[in-house]
Amino acid sequence: MQITVLVADDDAMLRSLLCDIIKKQGYVPVSAVNGRDAVDIFFSRTDISLCILDVMMPLFSGWDVLAEIRRKSDVPVLMLTALGDEQHEIRGMKNGADDYISKPFSYPVLLARIEALLRRVKKQQHEILTAGSITVDMAAHSAAADGRELVLTNKEFQLLVLFMRHPSVVLERDRILEQVWGFDFDGDMRTIDAHIKMLRAKLGTAGNYIRTVRGTGYQFEADDEKKYTD
Repeated sequence: MQITVLVADDDAMLRSLLCDIIKKQGYVPVSAVNGRDAVDIFFSRTDISLCILDVMMPLFSGWDVLAEIRRKSDVPVLMLTALGDEQHEIRGMKNGADDYISKPFSYPVLLARIEALLRRVKKQQHEILTAGSITVDMAAHSAAADGRELVLTNKEFQLLVLFMRHPSVVLERDRILEQVWGFDFDGDMRTIDAHIKMLRAKLGTAGNYIRTVRGTGYQFEADDEKKYTD
């Protein structure tokens, strides 16, 4: 499964250099030329595994972008700045940044920081998720229920993983929409309901693990004593 990295920096030369470095490591770079562009790109996609944000960007600063991301996501964020000031580093960490590196930086140091932040992502990609009779192999992008291999669309697979990673949590429809379809999806909530209906049908008896919470969203509970039907 590919790893996509968002690179946001208004310096065209540095942005291009960062994208080249990321490509050489086998990852997929997506570039943003300013803070507003970074926010738009991040929330229009569901596959970004790491964000590299320059602090001093026009329209929205790196701090602004970080704040917007942290409202909805815990994706790893590496902040870049020419301000080699301890106070800025402290501010970044307090605001939810995972790491902080000052310009100019060395190639090996940057790679080491990126790899450290992506370890969590890579671990998740190789997880085997289990809940009740359902098993999901993240590396193989496959799922099974009651011993049957499931044929799922990409969205159905993402929905199942989202539920299995948030057991017993009531997931509101707008959160599901943002996590699976992206922030700027043009459809409506009926899209979620239709996909979940199909997912339940494909899960067979395990489809009862997904409960509708009226007027709110859905809840996943795989405990045999707490299976639900609508």
